[in-house]
Amino acid sequence: MGVLDAFGSLASALIAGFVMLAFAILSLFVTVFVVDMAAAIGGLNPDDGYVVLGATILAAAAIVAGGVGFSLPEESA
Repeated sequence: MGVLDAFGSLASALIAGFVMLAFAILSLFVTVFVVDMAAAIGGLNPDDGYVVLGATILAAAAIVAGGVGFSLPEESA
């Protein structure tokens, strides 16, 4: 059963990775929309490169902040 457990763990890790990648891409698109609308409301007309850069920084910061707690070891009881 050890080999089957290893393949199950590998499959679940790959599926989780793909799901997290899909959510990261989706959050980037949503953040680009929000940054673009916020610039329009503020009366600004930035280049598209700056909008994408700002959205990428915000999305990356949110992803890193959300995953920080997973890297800490569990408390031993």
